[in-house]
Amino acid sequence: MAFDRFLIANYNEGLHTDLKPWIIADQAFAALTNAYVWRGRVRKRLGSIYMGTGNSSAPNLDQLLSRLRVRVDTTDPVTGNASGAVPGIKFELGQMFSIGSEIFTVVNDTAGPQNMLKTGATATATFDVSTGNYVFVGSALNTAVYWYPAQPVMGLCNYEVGAINNQPLFGFDTQFAYKFSATAGWQRSFSGTSPFDPIFKGTDINFFWTINWRGTSADQTILFVTNFNSTDGVPPATQDNIWSYDGTTWSTFIPYFLPNGGAVSTGPFVQSARIILPFKNRLILLNTIEYNSSTMLNQSFKNRVRYSFIGSPFAANAWYERGQTDSSGNVAGGAGFIDATTEEAIISAEFIKDRLIVYFDRSTWELVYTGNQVEPFVFQKINTELGSESTFSTVPFDKFVVSIGSTGVHACNGANVERIDNNIPTEIFELQDKDFSNDRICGIRDYYSELVYWAYASDSDTEIYPNRILVYNYKNGSWANFIDSITAFGYYEQQTDTTWETANVTWENANFSWVSGVVQAQFRQVVAGNQEGYTFIISQDISRNAGVLQITNMNQSFGNLILTIINHNLSEYDYIYLENVQGYTSFQNVITQVLIVIDDNTILTSFGESLSGTYSGGGTAARVSNIQILTKQFNPYINKANNFYISKIDFAVEKTDSGAITVDYYPSSTSLSMISEAQTTNTNLGNNVLETSPYDALYYPLEQQQDLLWHSIYFQCYGEFIQLNLYMKPDQMLDPNVALEDFQLEGMILYTNPTGRLG
Repeated sequence: MAFDRFLIANYNEGLHTDLKPWIIADQAFAALTNAYVWRGRVRKRLGSIYMGTGNSSAPNLDQLLSRLRVRVDTTDPVTGNASGAVPGIKFELGQMFSIGSEIFTVVNDTAGPQNMLKTGATATATFDVSTGNYVFVGSALNTAVYWYPAQPVMGLCNYEVGAINNQPLFGFDTQFAYKFSATAGWQRSFSGTSPFDPIFKGTDINFFWTINWRGTSADQTILFVTNFNSTDGVPPATQDNIWSYDGTTWSTFIPYFLPNGGAVSTGPFVQSARIILPFKNRLILLNTIEYNSSTMLNQSFKNRVRYSFIGSPFAANAWYERGQTDSSGNVAGGAGFIDATTEEAIISAEFIKDRLIVYFDRSTWELVYTGNQVEPFVFQKINTELGSESTFSTVPFDKFVVSIGSTGVHACNGANVERIDNNIPTEIFELQDKDFSNDRICGIRDYYSELVYWAYASDSDTEIYPNRILVYNYKNGSWANFIDSITAFGYYEQQTDTTWETANVTWENANFSWVSGVVQAQFRQVVAGNQEGYTFIISQDISRNAGVLQITNMNQSFGNLILTIINHNLSEYDYIYLENVQGYTSFQNVITQVLIVIDDNTILTSFGESLSGTYSGGGTAARVSNIQILTKQFNPYINKANNFYISKIDFAVEKTDSGAITVDYYPSSTSLSMISEAQTTNTNLGNNVLETSPYDALYYPLEQQQDLLWHSIYFQCYGEFIQLNLYMKPDQMLDPNVALEDFQLEGMILYTNPTGRLG
């Protein structure tokens, strides 16, 4: 029988939830999870790799370079002993130490010195969560002792000094600042003399806004840092000031104003600000908390912009308002403030060329430069109903700025604000403000992949940390969703090439292309951090996720595994890849499924094997992403009011070594899985497995050399529509050779015939 053939290719629509599945475009999808549309094809979601990969002494120790850490000691060169106390005030279950290749894990939160799990031969390793005291006896000689606070990554930024495209990356958790080295990993950044500042006091909602600008002299670059951790009323002991870093020393940055003839140090000052930006040769602070020296109380000015004079923001009179002079004779030089005529709070701000767009929670304004040095700035309203609810959701482009508000994803071009997420109009309502989830939304633009990512916490889940990534392809306007946990994004300009000598992986086992930017020096990469203090590079050239969840403890129970993973942020039926596990004599890297989420820190997973030995630490868990690609409801003859029969579909897929995916299908407008129905009725309809690896070389020798493969799936389907659902079944998800492979769909050819009339 001859069949009509219909080609569906050049995918450019992405996720569409605004229309019913039968009416969306042929190249659109009713669901697109852990996959996205890119340059005419549908691709598996982006993967990730540890930062500093290939620079550790062993592949399983790359995780140590990639995690925020503090060097707290060096072991004795004769005995290998070390003792002391870690800095800060957060000493918790799940924190970790390393000495050389040995890993120590805190598994007991009882007060007093408690034994840690240890992967090596150290005689004694104890930690006291009530004091932060540690003791090591008999460790490797004269070796650095690192402590891993295991706090959420709260900010990632570049300090704009040094060579172009090779600028240092800084990171922040809730307590400390860190600097990354491609060869030595993360190291805490602090002033070299006591009290070894900074030590921040914020929580996991106090994310860090950073900006580079001039210092005392115009040739000095200062990194300004604020986590907006302060409140109205009596200044709390746990508040943080604004900080500045000059490349050597961290200092509190306190903009004094209104000295009223008194000493500078007694005048009112800015305690904190949500946003810091340089604008028109001035440093400006938006949404300020100011200390009143008369009442000795903090006061919030949520709609205020306070600006310095033109010049160094560190000058004694840099922030004095007009007509004011201090006791030393320093006179005002043009600083001041302006309050917007709204009681809404300033939430975010970003530039379009030389124009500063200021987002309030329900409106959008421009801070306009007047050129008048007496009143240099005025507010001008752009939109009265569309604003932003997330400080770090704002992403700049050349001609517009994109931000997430309460009613949608909005783009502002300086003259107007409008929604750009019309294809997914209800998606925004998954981002409802619970547990400060709006504060946790963060976004970034990936220039290489031409995508924007926003990490957010889905309203359908109970996790407080982000567990979803909203993906926007700004070249074709398409959307997708990834499942992942990311707390902060940044850019990293890798300082050294990854080579065969340093990679510690073979060609066959490499999860990235050797011509990929991810392994090239000075390539601007997107880096992300998570709730456990891990950082990792995101790249579309990597087909798997990095192991960025620490397995604090592991026990076997009736054939399953009970895993302690602090703030795991996993859901039931998720899959994870267990690696680097030490202590069990026969343990092999394995993918397992989450069966029960016991609590925020504990899960029960499938396993099915008997283990000998006892877990000693070092293990990591990586998310294993299951694709869901749900197509439109196809009927090539719908314009003729005909039902149709489909015989087979040829799929154009990019070749992999061992990949595969299941092609399920639903008839008419039902959600009945034909695979499930066939199993229920013992009907043989085939396994519907689409292999993305070459067929047997004996029969298909040329496929071994091809980049694109055309593989067929046969159907027995009659009805009004057919809807395809591409995903991996449990047996595919549990097989690393399949689940960790790439997937790219370039097109489909449907073989069909018209049948009876509709209805």
